Amino acid sequence: MQAPIPWNDLALFAAIARHGTLAGAATETGMSSATLSRRMTALESRLGRRLFRHGAQGYAVTDDGAALLVRAGRMEAAAADVAQWQADGAGPTRVRISAGAWTGQTLAADVRQFWSPGAAWIPEFVHCDKDMDIARREIDIGVRNRRPEQPWMAGRRTARVDFAVYGRPGVSGWIGATSDAVSTPSARWVAQHHGADVITTVNDPRLGLELARAGVGRIVLPCFVGDGSGLDRLSDRIDALSHDEWLVCHHDARHAPAIRDALDALGAWLSSRLSSNTP
Repeated sequence: MQAPIPWNDLALFAAIARHGTLAGAATETGMSSATLSRRMTALESRLGRRLFRHGAQGYAVTDDGAALLVRAGRMEAAAADVAQWQADGAGPTRVRISAGAWTGQTLAADVRQFWSPGAAWIPEFVHCDKDMDIARREIDIGVRNRRPEQPWMAGRRTARVDFAVYGRPGVSGWIGATSDAVSTPSARWVAQHHGADVITTVNDPRLGLELARAGVGRIVLPCFVGDGSGLDRLSDRIDALSHDEWLVCHHDARHAPAIRDALDALGAWLSSRLSSNTP
């Protein structure tokens, strides 16, 4: 009978598989690239299967590696559930929620509309323009602009978010995004349709809103932000930018009482707050 594989080896394997490089996994795990390489060579030998293809692009998983990654992900989720269970016994559960700039800002501003101090959970907001890892519990709940594709993720559609152009009357120039800013659909739309008329750029859309309020230029905003911004709406709905908003979480985590309560509260609030009646 073979000895069981140490859980830590599977966690290291999963880190390398996610990052695709030893350097990225080394930053996450705190181990050196040389140590990680040795551990993976030993793991492959122990399993009798090749898990990675090594090349110029880094470490790409083989078919066996992809199959193991699915199983390792379930182990990580189980470990995270144990950590959550431990935290649940120490008072209200902190539920980590990530969203983009506009939704996150609105969540924080309207928090008392969907949460109260007597609730069994406490919202902990994490702003990130990239998807954070729900399987490893970097966050518990994500507010995203697309349906989840991973088989271990659950999704709940909440609202249809529309976008339009906003600005001061008589202002014709545009506010765009800097080259190092996150490439959002609205930033790409402005660059494609009005790039020649961009007079200034920002790396955070919230700065662009303040410039638009000052009359510097026009800006594309989600209607749930723009309609209450004090700016005039200068266009109809931009169909190319409209999208469904989704609440996503791990399939297993959604059954935890605190996370279920948070999903229900957020879902109801997002459905009423983010939807617009844009013509």
